Order: sequence, then C-alpha cells, then structure tokens
Amino acid sequence: MPATAVPTVLTARALLLDMDGTLVNSDAVVERIWRRWADRHGLHGDDVMKVVHGRQGYASMALLLPDRPMEQNHADNARMLAEETADVAGVVAIPGAPDFLASLSGLPHALVTSADVALSTARMAAAGLDLPDVRVTAESVGASKPDPEGFLKGAAELGVQPEECVVFEDSAAGIQAGHAAGMRVVGVGERAGAHDPDALVRDLRQVRVESSGDGWLRVYVG
Repeated sequence: MPATAVPTVLTARALLLDMDGTLVNSDAVVERIWRRWADRHGLHGDDVMKVVHGRQGYASMALLLPDRPMEQNHADNARMLAEETADVAGVVAIPGAPDFLASLSGLPHALVTSADVALSTARMAAAGLDLPDVRVTAESVGASKPDPEGFLKGAAELGVQPEECVVFEDSAAGIQAGHAAGMRVVGVGERAGAHDPDALVRDLRQVRVESSGDGWLRVYVG
C-alpha cells in the first residue's frame, strides 16, 4: 500500500487570509476586466495578467505604464474597482473555503485583501462566504502588496506579533508581502507554487485548523 502523506503542522496565534485566489475564485472577472484594460492601452493581455494578481490596481498600472502620472492610475483604479464590483459572473468559492471559514469561528483571523470594502463585500457574497469580523482592505493601507503593511495591520488589529501569524495567499505579491512581514505563508493553488511559500496546498480542502486551548492554533496542511 502507498504511504500516507504526513501533513505539515504550523503553529500560530492568528491566521491572515487573502481573498482573491485564496478564498474566492474571481479569475474569470479579473481576466475580463484587465484584458479590456490592456486592449485600451495597447498592451498584451498575457503580460498584464502576469502582474495584476494580488496587487491593488493602481500599483499594477504603475508597473505596466511606468511613465503615466500616479494620479491617473488612481483615477483609473477607481473606475476599475466599480467595474469589478458590478461584475460577479463566475465568482465562486475556492473548494473547501466554506468549511475552512466555518472552522475559524471564534478563532483569531482576519481578511487582508487588496480589494476595497465594496469589492470584497460583493465577491464574498457572490461566493456565498461570510466576511471575517476583522478586515484590512484597500482603504486601510497606504501601500499595496507586496508591501507588508496590510498583513502587519492585520496582526496588530488581532493583537498578535507578526511572527505568530500564518498567512494564506495565492499570488507572488501576496506571498512576498507575508514573508516581508516576518510571517509564514501557506500557498493556495497552482499559482502560489512558483513563489516559495512555506507550505503549499491545492485548495482549502487540504487545510485543517484546531485550537490547542492555550491561545495557539495548530494548522494542518496537506
């Protein structure tokens, strides 16, 4: 008989959860919106899609159109957010996300997303997922992932040290942000595998969280 895989076990006082690609599969709408944007600006859609995951829109635009004034990026980002909020066709939960979030009820965790309040609310609702009580959104930070500000704010709001947190992320920018914050990162999905997370799962069905009863969580991965 084949050997049974032994899960990786991480300990933490709190979990910090990205949204897009981690809890919610929004790839269909992200592709629609950003490929239209690429066409408007004479850029190749495939090149644009390599940049946009995990970042706030204005930060992606700054990389893709480096000579454009930042105020134009912010204005364009506001229009893009409105488009994305109105378009939830094809937005679904990542497999295992409903049970995973339910298992965190009463345990310290926060949503840390590059989406704003309106977009995160719309996408979580479209996916049938409850929003965590603690949320760090685009309005909460001055810098986009891969800057660690969002994850550091999430840890602070939960009252834990950064090194006591485990991050769940799917994108290069998000994984870099988690590591820059001094946190361990569980990569979710194929996209995460190329960016050196501390542990990797296909989806959230491969994650189990238990409270040890002394303020620590045990996160079984794999």
